Amino acid sequence: MGLKAFVLRIIGFCGYSVHKIPSIEDPDVPVVAAAANVPVPAKADVVVPVVVDAGNEQVPADSKVAGVYDQDGLYSIHNHDFMEDLDFCKAYERGVLASGTNYKWHWRVHVGLWAAFNAAKLKGDFVECGVNYGFLSSSIMEYLNWDSLGKRFYLLDTFSGLDKRFDADDVMNTEAAKEFYVDGVDAVRRNFSQWKNIAIVVGSIPETLSEIDSDAIAYLHIDMNSAPPEVAAFDYLWERLVPGAFVLLDDYAYRGYEEQKHAMDIAAARLNVKVLSLPTGQGLIIKPVSSE
Repeated sequence: MGLKAFVLRIIGFCGYSVHKIPSIEDPDVPVVAAAANVPVPAKADVVVPVVVDAGNEQVPADSKVAGVYDQDGLYSIHNHDFMEDLDFCKAYERGVLASGTNYKWHWRVHVGLWAAFNAAKLKGDFVECGVNYGFLSSSIMEYLNWDSLGKRFYLLDTFSGLDKRFDADDVMNTEAAKEFYVDGVDAVRRNFSQWKNIAIVVGSIPETLSEIDSDAIAYLHIDMNSAPPEVAAFDYLWERLVPGAFVLLDDYAYRGYEEQKHAMDIAAARLNVKVLSLPTGQGLIIKPVSSE
């Protein structure tokens, strides 16, 4: 992950979108995405009341299909009524409580909750490599009523930002990084004290992977903002993933994180599986019954 990519991502977390401004000589390209010729501002507050021409039919502005989602690098006029689901809202707010910040990444969290919900039906435990404050994992545990599942959640992180070995661009010396990354595990432990059956593992990957003593994993979330530890976690845990297990890659398709995408594509190809690239910037693998 380069410094530019990290800064762009922080801008996205603040609710802004970065758009390339086209030449005024190209009238066919809108300056900012538009729906039915109604300009949409680069910074939108999730739902913008516009009227969309769906084929030959005008859709009312209060219809969900007309709402504009513009967060975290994703611009869409498609349905996103999950944002009004009470269970989703409760889970998302629990993530905000964990981090102290609303990163405005609702669709990203929606994908994580979907994967976790389906993984909960499988045999096996949950693992997150790259926890930070615990936004997504807290949302998941709230959403699933974690203590009722009888599963264990392994949470691995340095809890002090990027390992220096993997920080070639010196990201951790920026003010943005110091504000984004948690500084110490104590606050994280307090956050997760609400639930049972968790294992908080402090330290760098790959060294700490051996502390995962589960032999069956149903859900694996990888988010370390660096290719080497992410590939190491994927390779180490693959054989423990049960058939149908979900592997969610937080940075896979995110702009500026091409090094991680390339590395994960190679790792997946070795196992004869492919990564689904998602418009949220994530990547998804569902482990097949057989990868022969």
